[in-house]
Amino acid sequence: MLYDSLKAIAQTHAPKKMNAMNTHKSEIENLGFTTINNIYSDEEVEKIIETINQVETSKDTFRKSADLFAIRQFLKEIPETQKLIFNPKLNEIIEKLFGQNYFVVKSIYFDKPETSNWYVSYHQDLTISVDQKIELENFSPWTTKQNQFAVQPPIEILENIFTIRIHLDETDENNGALRVVEKSHLKKIYRPETIDWETEKEVTCNVEKGGIMIMKPLILHSSSKTTNNKKRRVIHIEFSDIDLPNELNWAEKYEQKKAVI
Repeated sequence: MLYDSLKAIAQTHAPKKMNAMNTHKSEIENLGFTTINNIYSDEEVEKIIETINQVETSKDTFRKSADLFAIRQFLKEIPETQKLIFNPKLNEIIEKLFGQNYFVVKSIYFDKPETSNWYVSYHQDLTISVDQKIELENFSPWTTKQNQFAVQPPIEILENIFTIRIHLDETDENNGALRVVEKSHLKKIYRPETIDWETEKEVTCNVEKGGIMIMKPLILHSSSKTTNNKKRRVIHIEFSDIDLPNELNWAEKYEQKKAVI
């Protein structure tokens, strides 16, 4: 009898869960972003923060300033976080929304302190991180940041990527929540100076502690200065299911399913 009751409850919730997933998938495709809360418990968030705080920060991939602390190649530099980040909830979301073939291609940790006056203007994420600089058609321009090669690839590769931003703090317009221009990811390369605010819609993406924001890198996005003396710590992870041409490889490549073993 108890089994029948539990089965009935599961059958009742399954359609709602699927409908929610369909809504998130539609928002990503049509608007360029979606937010999902309650992916990590407070205990899980604190464990991730504790693991980050224990690492030594003098490496080239760590960047410090008065307004920012960042870790590039985050999953590589702190592999202990992988099993914490790729919990069953996140793995299910990735599989339901994007399938089983996507893998991590970039990971960054951002800590925006309570007194930060760091403002980021509207932009698209137009580069990928790769292992070397080689001449390839339609791969240009190139940059190097902290011994890391980056290049703007063909638009098809950028359109294939999706980004998950894991929020370790409650985030709103007062401490650097992303602002996005809805549907701007559908316009290919979209220069910020050409934004027509008479027709475009700006949205602030508030996310609860332990929630995530999923976005397409081509969506125009920005973030404001901090005004409420609250931290904004975010783990930014990009995914793709495309292998790069010739000898070029992603600077980071992790199968997220393997990270939980």
